[in-house]
Amino acid sequence: MIGFSEGFHDAGLAVVRDNKIIFAGHSERYSKKKHDKKLCEEITFIGQHLNTKDDVIAFYEKQFPKRVRQFFAGQNHWNRDRKLAFSPTVSFPHHMSHAAAAFQTSCFDEAACVVVDSIGEWDCSTVWTAEYVNGTASYVKRWSRRYPKSIGLWYSALTKWAGLRPLDEEYIFMGMAAFGEPKHVDEVRELLSQNNHRGCHLNIESKEDVAASAQVVLEEELDKIFDIARRYSDNVCYGGGVALNCVANTRLREKCNLWIMPNPGDAGGALGAALLAHGKRVEFTPYTGYKIDRKVDPEEVVDVLLKDGICGLANGRAEYGPRALGNRSLLADPRTFANKDRVNEIKKRQKFRPFAPAILEEYCQDYFDMPKHSRYMSYVYQCKLPEEIPACVHVDNSARVQTVPETSSSVFRKVLEVWYERTGCPVLLNTSLNIRGMPMVNEWSDALDFSSKYNVTVL
Repeated sequence: MIGFSEGFHDAGLAVVRDNKIIFAGHSERYSKKKHDKKLCEEITFIGQHLNTKDDVIAFYEKQFPKRVRQFFAGQNHWNRDRKLAFSPTVSFPHHMSHAAAAFQTSCFDEAACVVVDSIGEWDCSTVWTAEYVNGTASYVKRWSRRYPKSIGLWYSALTKWAGLRPLDEEYIFMGMAAFGEPKHVDEVRELLSQNNHRGCHLNIESKEDVAASAQVVLEEELDKIFDIARRYSDNVCYGGGVALNCVANTRLREKCNLWIMPNPGDAGGALGAALLAHGKRVEFTPYTGYKIDRKVDPEEVVDVLLKDGICGLANGRAEYGPRALGNRSLLADPRTFANKDRVNEIKKRQKFRPFAPAILEEYCQDYFDMPKHSRYMSYVYQCKLPEEIPACVHVDNSARVQTVPETSSSVFRKVLEVWYERTGCPVLLNTSLNIRGMPMVNEWSDALDFSSKYNVTVL
């Protein structure tokens, strides 16, 4: 089964066969255009190569109702041809694709599915129930909130007000919240109730205080939606772009048995469409993209880290999702605070922005107040020993933790083990191998180019 998403932002392609994800990737990694909304020629070729005569080709949303909504919203798309990279044999509702990407990658036999994003065809927030009936996934929509009442569009509008790129840098706006105080909750909540998404008119100077206030309101709204979902099940699968707000996710995880597929946005909708056509649960792994098949010596990686403090790691199959999980990563020694500024300078990011600690899973509770694992950087936890890893702890003493288990297929696990043996520290700073505004390194030629331009050893 082939699933694809394109036309709005973050186009993606996924191939599922025999209950396994054969391929899943982002168009941007091949076209080198951040958030590329079209399937580029290179990734389309992969889909054509993997296609068989028995494959269903599934699109992640319904085109006609989306065009009706765009016309209703005055976006002038009514008569515009929308040529897709593939001719779909079946199309599924946008939010249903998100729900399937979440549910059919989870371990649950039944669950409620929550989807919150900017907008699909008309839906902006939905709750579904999902279960396997005679081995095939079945979905029922139980609740929805439709355009123009959109949490995602509201949060993106505030992101733009703060001088950041909407549908791209919401995570930076989230990070700002730690520097502010929620002094403007009423004003920010009023903007949501007015559905004023095209331009937020706030006579407030402090972006940080607005960010903190927006985070409070966002969490209030998500609490309400999750309360609805929990009427149907204690198991909740969560998708849509808003599911990338890891601060809110941590609170939600306390309410239920929560699963977030680490690519919950529109690129992940490609996998959801393929899974709806497939009908079955799949064996989930985040490493499903382009494969760099080169040998890496973990000892050599640690040698570079001890010598230079920073090292790139590009090996194996690329991660499916916006976060590097060890296969396309820029690593640094977390024990030196100056390394945070050094990595931010290399990546051309604002200096206030934090980095994620990756830790050997068996030691995570020694360093963080958290459950036994958090493998995909979906949650934020308080650090118990911030003085030991100052380069990857945020100003509020929080960290977006990645735990790396013994069962990990990534060479990153071996790198962490060697690092721990030689330093006594089970943590490395881990961020994506790219600079701000550019996609992650994909192929080995990209890695060599990154190394040459930014004077960083990449192994």
